[in-house]
Amino acid sequence: MTVKEVLRAHTAAHEDASAETKGEGGHAPSVAPAATVAAGRASQELGVRRAKFELAVHLGLIAVTGAPGGGRPRVHEDEIARLREQPGFPDALVERVRTVGTAQGAALLDIAPARFTRLARAGCVSPVTFYLNRYRAVVWLYLADELAAFAAREPELLAGRTPPGMRTMLESGADWRARNWRSQRIDRLLDRTTDPWARTAVQASALDPVQLAEVVDDPYERAYLVRVRPEPVFGRPGSMAAREAMAELMLADDPDEILWRRVNLTLELDSAREDRPAPRPGDDGGARATPPARTGARPRAVRPAPAAEPAAPPACTGASRPAAVGRTTRKGLLARLGWRGRGAG
Repeated sequence: MTVKEVLRAHTAAHEDASAETKGEGGHAPSVAPAATVAAGRASQELGVRRAKFELAVHLGLIAVTGAPGGGRPRVHEDEIARLREQPGFPDALVERVRTVGTAQGAALLDIAPARFTRLARAGCVSPVTFYLNRYRAVVWLYLADELAAFAAREPELLAGRTPPGMRTMLESGADWRARNWRSQRIDRLLDRTTDPWARTAVQASALDPVQLAEVVDDPYERAYLVRVRPEPVFGRPGSMAAREAMAELMLADDPDEILWRRVNLTLELDSAREDRPAPRPGDDGGARATPPARTGARPRAVRPAPAAEPAAPPACTGASRPAAVGRTTRKGLLARLGWRGRGAG
């Protein structure tokens, strides 16, 4: 052993002894921050593949915390311990994030793939994620648990003739897959924050720049929305093609969906402006930033949030279309929105 190694060993032993003495001598030792691990190590300790781990985080099944000074979120060791103590670990966790495509989903429901596709296009089942195949076409994936729940809830849609309303809807070319994916994605991002400006930014992410500028006419506010917009904790698409597909799929593309998002954006923007103004050039950081928060559980909202968009169209649930919901209570908003039915007709 070299002299340096001896000195290092002696110093380490002395520090350990000092710490033990302080703990036993009646002095309250400083409380060390909870230990965290990187996502890669957490997925290994949980016995879950990285892609499934990221989906579990997206679904709120695994809580994560923001890294000090930014950087990739991390996982508390006590969160790992909590998950490992759950009954059926790790198979139960893996099953909750199991996804299937069209063929597997059809087999799970014991129906033809063509019927499964019709149900998905009609909004009866909602995709949770997607990938691009070798032709750069979007391939939607569905949670197996949600498909099983749908089969138990709506068995009449799995056999027999397609209901007339759904048939008419499909013949008109309707496809609710991207819209339902957007709606669920926005809801899960909203679950991760109670900060009014971050919530406003989530709603703004569904509108193209022209639509956004019509609702948020202040350029400094729009710039601030870009800065505080929450991003998916994990699972950001890596390839350029995937990022382009994500950017396109995120934008509302149906007139009543666009109106719905504009209404929600207006309500969230009012809440954010009441909380604090967006920073202006020369500000000394007066606009407070959202502190890194542990995510995974639904945060408690400070004030009532705008109503969430229905997850399924009337062909599946009998619910009214979103644009018609609360129409009389939102007349005052329509003038502020400057809505003229863009894209209708």
